Parts: sequence; C-alpha cells; structure tokens
Amino acid sequence: MRSLLFVPADSEKKLAKGLGSGADALIIDLEDSVALANKKAARRMAAEFIASAKGGPALYVRVNDLASGLTDDDLAAVIGAGPAGIMLPKSNSGEDVARLSVRLRVHEAEAGIADGATRIIPIVTETPAGVLAAGSYAGSYAGTSGRLAGLTWGAEDLSAEIGAAATRDEDGRYTDVFRFARISTILAACAAEVAPIDTVFPNFRDEAAFLRDTREGARDGFTGRMAIHPAQVPVINEVFTPSAEATAEARAVVEAFAAAGNPGVVAIDGKMYDRPHLKRAERLLARATAAGDR
Repeated sequence: MRSLLFVPADSEKKLAKGLGSGADALIIDLEDSVALANKKAARRMAAEFIASAKGGPALYVRVNDLASGLTDDDLAAVIGAGPAGIMLPKSNSGEDVARLSVRLRVHEAEAGIADGATRIIPIVTETPAGVLAAGSYAGSYAGTSGRLAGLTWGAEDLSAEIGAAATRDEDGRYTDVFRFARISTILAACAAEVAPIDTVFPNFRDEAAFLRDTREGARDGFTGRMAIHPAQVPVINEVFTPSAEATAEARAVVEAFAAAGNPGVVAIDGKMYDRPHLKRAERLLARATAAGDR
C-alpha cells in the first residue's frame, strides 16, 4: 500500500469521494474525526459502506484505542462486513496487537470469516510508552498474531502527551523527539518485516512542502504514506511508485546475481554490487510489481 486515505466514518459524501480518490487503501475513521455522540451512527455507516464497496481500495477501520472502552463496540459493528484490516491507535507495544488479535478471532468466528483474515496496522508512537516499545512488534507478539500488515506513526497525539509546543522547527523539520519517533517506526517495521508507513501531513494546502516531505520519507525507507485529503493521494502514489529507471537498475542487479550463480559480489559496468544491493533491488522490484497490479 502506497497511499492510505483517512475518511470519517460518519460522512457519506467523504466515504463516496474516497472510493474515487485513487488511494490504495481507505482508513474509515471511528476515532478522532467522529464525535462521541456520533460513534454509534458512524459504526453503522462504516459497516454498510464496507459491505457495499467491493473491488476498490482496501478498506481499513481505525477503531478507538484499547483504553477507551469503545473498541469492542467498534469491532462488533464492523468485522462482520469484512474489512481488510483494523488500524489500532495509541498502541503501546506488540502486546496490544496480540490483545486486538484475540478479539478479532472471536469476531471473525462469529461472522464466519477465516481466522486471521483481518490485518492490523498499529500507530506505534502516539504515547511515550509506544515510542519506547517500538521494537516489540518484531518479537513474539507479532509472530503469534500473524496479522501485522505494517507500522505507522503519529506526531500530534505524542506532542499532546509530552506537552510539546510544536512538532517541527522554524524550517519545517521535525524536532528531535519526533525525529526519534519517526526513525523508531522505520526500524521497528523493518525489524518486523512489514511495511513502514509515514504519517500524515496536516497542511494539505502547502503542496511544495508536502512533496518535499514525502520524498524525504521515501528516501529514508518508508514505502507508503497516510493522507488526510484526496488531493494528497496522487503525490503519494507517484513518490512511492518506483521509477522506470530505478526498476530497470534493480532488475539488472537481480539478473546479474542470478547469472553469476548468486555469488557474494558481482560487477556491473565497472561497479561492484554486494548482497545488500541485491536485497534492496529485490524489495524495489516487489514494490514495483505491487504498484503495477493496482
């Protein structure tokens, strides 16, 4: 998934617009964008939308966090409709993924859905404990759940938790705390062998800054990004789709290793490539193939 667009669950107009946005996935939001008084109606609308919207983008539901007391009602309402996955906010560790997985098993069984069909993407940096436990998703919790599809992060909730006045400096760069959270997410996702997904860019009207920020994310290892506005989706898709030149270079590396019997090092046009280059090339080709299938 390159682009994951947030859509409020209680807005029929925005839900319908999301289907035509070109996003690889929609995140149907039952959390921050839905007022407490509207949660019940939003759950019903989300379930109806998921049940009727077949053959388009993957449909994930952001439920309310496990400490809210609302998660079970969210799951009971939407799992029967068959969403592709659940986005878990304010995840404090891999243990939270395991806790959610147990609940999903029950709801899947009740709905006649295959065990493990519903994937999980936790937001891993919205609490200080979550940032410090980022490495736990590569451990036994993730392994036993088998549902982990990716890891993503958020800056705004974390800033509120720690009392930070801002997440970025005067030049628009993340301050040290939020750089640490961002880096932790990339490393934790790669350690767990799942997709590292970049956070949202709230100022959707600043197109130049958004493009620069998205390119920096791709440079550093993110393979996709969340969006808060449909206008951000084409930029995300373009940036996270490997270029023809990069794909050709990666294919040449893979073919050279194969032709040489998979040695430790090969030479291509006077340049040496070793096993890390091969691994990077294989990952890029996998992403290019996935993008071409959409």
